[in-house]
Amino acid sequence: MTDATQHILGAFDRDLESLQAHFLKLSGLAEAALTEAAKALETQDIALADRVIASDPAIDELEEFIQMEAASLIARRAPTASDLRRVLAVMRAAHSLERVGDYAKNVAKRTRVLPPSAPLEGHAGTVRRMCSLVVRMLDEATRALVQKDAPLAEAVRKRDLDIDQMYNTLFRSLLTYMMESPGNIGPSMHLHFIAKNIERAGDHATTIAEQALYLATGSMPSEPRPKAGIEVEG
Repeated sequence: MTDATQHILGAFDRDLESLQAHFLKLSGLAEAALTEAAKALETQDIALADRVIASDPAIDELEEFIQMEAASLIARRAPTASDLRRVLAVMRAAHSLERVGDYAKNVAKRTRVLPPSAPLEGHAGTVRRMCSLVVRMLDEATRALVQKDAPLAEAVRKRDLDIDQMYNTLFRSLLTYMMESPGNIGPSMHLHFIAKNIERAGDHATTIAEQALYLATGSMPSEPRPKAGIEVEG
């Protein structure tokens, strides 16, 4: 290997390490936003909800920066097939993290307008537990992608079913509450849409894990991800 080739490979590795560092920073921002959004709901902390909403532009800007840096890296370094897959996986996963930031913002926005009659007792705790699991999934999925850790990615993918089951249990509880009185419908729907946003964030964590699996093994999972869903759009 010539000195020039070694220099080119070394420069690519440094650029890739920088890209992955920004990607992990983006993951941290998205995880923090989701955690704080759930906390704001449970404690009815409107100021915290406002901070979550205000943090979203920083997530958007970092995701855009990652996309631009990744595109520049491809253009400047012309990476080999395996390296190109890694850069493309980071680009796709960064988009998923940006969407998680959007879902955290949506949770915070609904928390701000949640009426006092909302059935928070019990339900807010379930939302928090869902959120904690999703945040753990995001952290492990992003690490699996950077480290090309197939077993860790597969473990994340399997936990998506847990999120679906928690969401389904919460939905049924809220449905029962709504049937008790028409006045319960509006507040319960707010909580339902909050839970749905967190469930969708879990889907994005699973998508990142699948990107990590593809990067580590060269193929996407052959079986569809296990789902246990009551699909209600909102």
